[in-house]
Amino acid sequence: KPLQMTVSCQALILLFCTLILVESSAPSPVRQRNKYNNSFRLTRSTRTRVQQLQKKYKEEQLGNTQFEDRSRQLKDLPTLSTDFYAWLNMTDWERLHAAFCDMQAYWNKLDRTRKQIEGKQQLAGQASRITLPRRIRHIQLDLRDLMGQVSSQMRYMQSSWTKPTSPTQLDPETSSKTEWDSRVEGYIILRDLDLYLTKLARDFLLLASNTHV
Repeated sequence: KPLQMTVSCQALILLFCTLILVESSAPSPVRQRNKYNNSFRLTRSTRTRVQQLQKKYKEEQLGNTQFEDRSRQLKDLPTLSTDFYAWLNMTDWERLHAAFCDMQAYWNKLDRTRKQIEGKQQLAGQASRITLPRRIRHIQLDLRDLMGQVSSQMRYMQSSWTKPTSPTQLDPETSSKTEWDSRVEGYIILRDLDLYLTKLARDFLLLASNTHV
């Protein structure tokens, strides 16, 4: 009898552990909503870092921390204008896919800006002055983490989704662009990224509210 009881206890423990593993591995609305909320928090903290970087960029690259120019746009950046009803009627998949593509576009633009600054600093013998490129890189890492989270959320909805392995190709540099134009371009990227992250945070809040428990 003691042997029978021992075997029964072991079987119960094994069953209990199996149930825990199944429950933890199975997707649940609560876990999915928590993931959206985590993405919202990371988006908000990234936006704060972008705002801080924008001030530093304007000081070092444009010589004026108060510099503002809302008239200039970059045509290959994601659009910031939103048709409210179209936005509201997007599916969760469409919302996540758009977010992934938009963040990839900003990552690419930041990468080019960072490499340009690094190259110019090295030519000028300012290798020790690398704080600006490093801070841009930190924003890129934040965007990479967000893209990883979005990719995971998309796989939850569609198991066949695979994250692209290579970045989107950028348009070649135009030879007519002046040094000042290149610097202002970096400002525009950070300016629009600040606004875009506000829009992205709103998307994550909506996604979380759409996840029914």
